Amino acid sequence: MIIDIGTLLLALVVILAGAELFTNALEHIGQRFKLSEGLVGSVFAAIATALPETVVPIIAVFFGGNSREVREHIGIGAILGAPLMLATVAMALIALFAGYKRGWSEPLRPEISGLLRDLLYFLVAFFIAFLGLFMPVHPAGTRAVAGVALVLLYVIYVANTVRASSALVSLGHGTNTSEPLWLKHMGIPHTLWWELSQLAAGLALIIAGAKLFVRGVEQIAAMTGIGVLALSLVVIPIATEMPEKLNSLLWLRRGKDTLAFGNITGALVFQGTLLPAFGMQLVTWQAHADIVRAMGLTFAAMLWVLLLAVRRRLTPRLLIVNGLVYLLFFAMLA
Repeated sequence: MIIDIGTLLLALVVILAGAELFTNALEHIGQRFKLSEGLVGSVFAAIATALPETVVPIIAVFFGGNSREVREHIGIGAILGAPLMLATVAMALIALFAGYKRGWSEPLRPEISGLLRDLLYFLVAFFIAFLGLFMPVHPAGTRAVAGVALVLLYVIYVANTVRASSALVSLGHGTNTSEPLWLKHMGIPHTLWWELSQLAAGLALIIAGAKLFVRGVEQIAAMTGIGVLALSLVVIPIATEMPEKLNSLLWLRRGKDTLAFGNITGALVFQGTLLPAFGMQLVTWQAHADIVRAMGLTFAAMLWVLLLAVRRRLTPRLLIVNGLVYLLFFAMLA
């Protein structure tokens, strides 16, 4: 048990180091190419940090154990546990951090048009994925069409985010950084090549740390006898969503609320479209009680964030409700 905990701590250090390198490099790249914070956070950062949770279900389904049902349950749990974790725990962490640093009634200030775009695309996509639970497995045509629709929805989302970028930059929402590139501390000249190199190094550390964390968590969970689906819904996302959480807290610390929220909501759009498009093709994508609860609470949590954003009441005191939603889900599993 002591060794397993040591593995988790080492993984956290590796992920934190990678997140620091990654966010620092991404800010410089966004500034260099005059990209909006919304585009940098919601698309580039979100896609990059979503790699761990993208890889896990694919590996589980195609390269897992001998039981197809077990493999698919792990894959589906990883697919749905990731957005649940971001919609609840990640939002609660933002609330706790901002509440402690700025005050519980002080409004968070992400760029509102980008935030609303992310939330609406996610809610529409996740609702389609939820309907997929009730679609017949055979023939597979209906699910295949729904999967294609989710992929196209993400393509449209990216196109709209890119289209809005230049206008947002002109309105003062461009990506800026006040900190030098980390590699420059080593005497390395600041060039685009080294920005990309630091970005790649940070991403590699994030993925390596996430994999190490998964290994440690699975070892500890195995000792507790948690079921396969519950393990996938609860335990695996703790590691795979760590990059988004740490990236967002680092940006929040620097007062970059748009990047902090965009990293999470952009990852949610990615996870609400492309990953369910894959998951819906699995036989076990059905209205299992744990799956329905996970998807329903995820949808409710993000609907709450949308309501706060529309009413301009996005304060830590109200956003902390999302953390209570996760506790409710955990209590339902018990």
